[in-house]
Amino acid sequence: MTGTNPWLLRQPDPLAATRVFCIPYSGCGAGMYGHWPSSVGGVEILPVQLPGRENRMREQTPDTYEELAVDLVAGLAPYLDRPFGFFGHCGSALTAYQAAVQAEATGSTVPGHLFVSSQVAPQDGPTGRFLELDDDGLTEELRILIEARGGNPSPEVLELALEILRTDIEVNKRYVVPDPVRLTMPITTIGWSEDREVRHDTMGGWSRCGDTDHHVLQGKHYRFLDGPPEFFDLFATGLGVKGA
Repeated sequence: MTGTNPWLLRQPDPLAATRVFCIPYSGCGAGMYGHWPSSVGGVEILPVQLPGRENRMREQTPDTYEELAVDLVAGLAPYLDRPFGFFGHCGSALTAYQAAVQAEATGSTVPGHLFVSSQVAPQDGPTGRFLELDDDGLTEELRILIEARGGNPSPEVLELALEILRTDIEVNKRYVVPDPVRLTMPITTIGWSEDREVRHDTMGGWSRCGDTDHHVLQGKHYRFLDGPPEFFDLFATGLGVKGA
């Protein structure tokens, strides 16, 4: 925790050439990226802490992705002074998109890049199995996610995570965008070959949101948590890091 910026767990490196701000998966906080390195291939990796979770638990969660994006971009503004990207997986990809929209709306002239994983384009949702699950089903999914991160979920942890996840899902359900803003920043979309939640061949709609480069990597829905090298390579390539 920086002590000055609640949106970040640590102070950004002032010498970093490029940055990717990683928004946590639905139901989770920035701690989910705890196993990721602080930088890869010349790109600084910065987990974003959202209101209503972990050290910001007492704060109110915004009712819409649009409202969240306004606050998020304002909070990160001092660090958008060099080539940057927003990354999100599944539901958080929509937050990342709205953050990109907001960043461009504020008149930022710094090159940006949007990285989205396992999510259909805004105009093709809301959709997904999680949106229809009851509390028992969501609790089981949380158990799988926490165990995939190497944790041993207690009933108390699951109960708290369920409350956060349910709130995130309701925000997702309200996100209806038939005519998405087309970004000037490029978009990299990432699908996973064995993903049963969001098939990689359903992500084509992102081309309506900006110039899009689509990639399919090996693995299931939660494979991104492992940070495979080919996944991080896309950050470097998208931000134009030499040697990527």
